[in-house]
Amino acid sequence: MECSHEEEHAFAAKRAAENMPVAENIERLAAQFKAISEPSRLKILLALREGEMCVYHIVEAVEGNQSAVSHQLRILRDNRIIKARRDGQNILYSLADAHVLAVLELALAHIGCKEGDQV
Repeated sequence: MECSHEEEHAFAAKRAAENMPVAENIERLAAQFKAISEPSRLKILLALREGEMCVYHIVEAVEGNQSAVSHQLRILRDNRIIKARRDGQNILYSLADAHVLAVLELALAHIGCKEGDQV
């Protein structure tokens, strides 16, 4: 097969190979995207964009039930997408860091992109 952009594409492929993360980091990233991609977990993350909340208020925000939300919170926490801290008898949840918020905001912005929009 012939490529009409051989030099440009060969250079891009070389750069891509040189900048490819190690396999362990690719696996971790894939696991994080998998955790984020489940709709009920995504709703929890979108709710937590508004700030730290306890389980009770997360349940209210996502219109879920406590058992299901608690299960999803554990998965998100295990994948280091959210963090938790104890405040007296309450456990408060928040996004792990600004990177998680940035990924959510970029994904939401991407919904409005049309095919052919420039990168």
